[in-house]
Amino acid sequence: MFEKIIEFSTQEDYFATKEDYPIPIKLNIPDWYKKLEHTITKKTIKGCMPFLDTLTSGYLLKMPQDFHLSHNIDNVNERGEKFKDSFFNFPLNQWRPVLSEKSLNLNSASDVHPVGQLEGSPLVDKNKNLPFYKILNPWKITTPKGYSCLFVPPLNNSDDRFSIIAGIVDTDNFKNEINFPIVINGDKYPVLETVIKKGTPYVQIIPFKRDSWKMAVKPTQSNKLQNNRLFYNLQLLHMYKDKIWVKKSWK
Repeated sequence: MFEKIIEFSTQEDYFATKEDYPIPIKLNIPDWYKKLEHTITKKTIKGCMPFLDTLTSGYLLKMPQDFHLSHNIDNVNERGEKFKDSFFNFPLNQWRPVLSEKSLNLNSASDVHPVGQLEGSPLVDKNKNLPFYKILNPWKITTPKGYSCLFVPPLNNSDDRFSIIAGIVDTDNFKNEINFPIVINGDKYPVLETVIKKGTPYVQIIPFKRDSWKMAVKPTQSNKLQNNRLFYNLQLLHMYKDKIWVKKSWK
């Protein structure tokens, strides 16, 4: 029985398009992983359940529409001075995602984060010292009381061109859409002219219960270490899966 529900809601006009609804992220496992084999003679990451959990835990948001980027390109101002420029646009309503007219706020400054907001962060250099674009998400996300959501790029399966800036939102209390600033992978793409296509996976959502924690640091007795090592070496394959791993369910 599923006691906890994470709710994704959006305006009727966008909902009616039936395009790119959020899904359990387990439906987005990459093909390269599916093709791997894990045997006694050829051990691969396919046998690592912690890795599988990263691919299957939580939910996935996909791009609501095409997103055109021209990043770190050469430009010239009216005085003939050269500078590095960037711009982006959406195909519909240019600056806003596909929402009702009453929700539009054309040419809003909230569509980018200026560099100064992350001053001193290594993300600034990675983004080539240019403003951070923001993906405008049409979905409101609601969790039960006491539950928050961790928002990260799809773990071990992210796009190589960009990634969101990770964050945690108390989605039991926050009642608006959550928009996502992104960082361009300037280490691989110093200059980038691309379209992030509608339907591209870009956010992994992992709900969690808020608890208070206190850390403890202590030594482990040597005989316990030896017993643990023995336990871990009694089985050739799938020991963690068979003895330790707890199956998670995301629907």
